[in-house]
Amino acid sequence: MKTQEIDYKSIYYPPGGILMWIIIFIEVITFCMALFAALIDAKATPELYHSSSLKLDLTLGTLNTFILLISGYFVAQGLHFFKKESYSSAGRQFNLGVFLGILFIVVKSIEYYNKLSSGYGLGTNNFFSFYWLLTGFHLIHVIIGILIILLLKKNLSAKKIEDVEAGTTFWHMCDLIWLLLFPILYLYFRIV
Repeated sequence: MKTQEIDYKSIYYPPGGILMWIIIFIEVITFCMALFAALIDAKATPELYHSSSLKLDLTLGTLNTFILLISGYFVAQGLHFFKKESYSSAGRQFNLGVFLGILFIVVKSIEYYNKLSSGYGLGTNNFFSFYWLLTGFHLIHVIIGILIILLLKKNLSAKKIEDVEAGTTFWHMCDLIWLLLFPILYLYFRIV
């Protein structure tokens, strides 16, 4: 059994390490800047953003929100069990998180297929340009997060706590970014 020797009370050690939090800060700022640009652009053509947002599938978007949040719960539980050195339980929780991450991709792919089949692509209008770029960039992050969790699961008992925390923190960043995208793209433009 290995011991996890980390000073959790140190302000210099946030979960996942300072580098991961710098990455998260940069990523969140990037998404926020793009969302802010969309909000500014929408001021000039509010009808376009409103009517385009109505073409998004609110049911699939809401479903994906729950899928991603529940996957975040399982990933957090995986970290919890890892810290208790219960590696098989941690692995099961990570498996559930990965399964739900893959389910998120499947649901998003269905939504993408429906949009493309209806003729709403990247160049349709400014709203759909923002929609495709933001959700596509987020989808890439989800794929990377799944790969990170899968890599962490290999020989879990030999992993360092810093690595597992960094991987799970990255996954939670995917949750956070979706919680920025969903309300603005799927809800805000729909009601303004």
